[in-house]
Amino acid sequence: MIRLDELVQKLGGELVGDGSVCVDRVATLDQAGKGDLSFLANPKYLSQVKSSGAAAVIVGKSARDALTDRPRIVADDPYLYFAHVARHFNPPASVLGGVHLLAAVSCSVPSSVAIDAGAVVEEGVVLGEGVHIGAGAYVGRGAHVGANTRIAPRATVYAGCVLGQDCIIHAGAVIGSDGFGFARQRDGAWVKIPQVGRVVIGNDVEIGANTTIDRGALDDTVIGNGVKIDNQIQIGHNVRIGDFTAIAGCVGIAGSTRIGARCMIGGQAGIIGHLTIADDVVISAGTLVTKSIRQPGVYTANLPVQGHADWVKNFAHLRHLDTLVDRIRALEQRLEEREQS
Repeated sequence: MIRLDELVQKLGGELVGDGSVCVDRVATLDQAGKGDLSFLANPKYLSQVKSSGAAAVIVGKSARDALTDRPRIVADDPYLYFAHVARHFNPPASVLGGVHLLAAVSCSVPSSVAIDAGAVVEEGVVLGEGVHIGAGAYVGRGAHVGANTRIAPRATVYAGCVLGQDCIIHAGAVIGSDGFGFARQRDGAWVKIPQVGRVVIGNDVEIGANTTIDRGALDDTVIGNGVKIDNQIQIGHNVRIGDFTAIAGCVGIAGSTRIGARCMIGGQAGIIGHLTIADDVVISAGTLVTKSIRQPGVYTANLPVQGHADWVKNFAHLRHLDTLVDRIRALEQRLEEREQS
């Protein structure tokens, strides 16, 4: 439990109301109860604040005086403040150093590193202080894992790859598998091109479950500092992703694409290879990117959902667009000829 005035002293913000109220967890407005701290990030949910059972609420400056009987913390960004509070109540579990008897380890291990049962760590691996390698995970020969990085059970880090400090690699992620590189012979058979680059990951990067990041063909695949990658994402060989970019689930990024810093890429978006995406670009969910984006902004290339009958009718119209264009051009030409005569 923590008093509201103590929380504000620790995290900032403005306290309005009784600072002696204690909270011990965060919750949504509709689920909050006694001892819960909730937040209002969108003004359209103000009515839920009034009916919520939360002990206190985090609000923005515009909602400072919207409530009169409930303690609240006024913050510039209520959602960001909520994130800091949630981290305060839910710190990561402490790493208790030690190597399980059922782990297979062929490198030196600092005393602060924990390696769980069934994990395999090959020779030449360099482990920073406070690393945790989960059950059944694999770290290949010569890989480097930075301090306080956590590799979840069944995750795989191939040989030679580099993980920075304070990273989280979730279960089933594969770092450094071969990129999709083949040359075709005249008879149609494929010749595999050895993938000899690495995956180099910066600090404070999170990689979701079952995401795959291919090693470079010749140069490295590079993931910048602070990048957040969701579950089930495919990142091809030689891709470079700038600092603090966030990528939602099921995105596919083909090889040799360059993505700038602070970008946001929505779920199920697809980016074809050898493109350049500028800094501060937002790509909407489901968008297929087929050419480089040189300027910051929001980009969308998908259709909103509609009833099946409407979709069939509208698609039928799309099929006749070329004919309609030809007819319009013919009419314009006839009008132009009539005006000249």
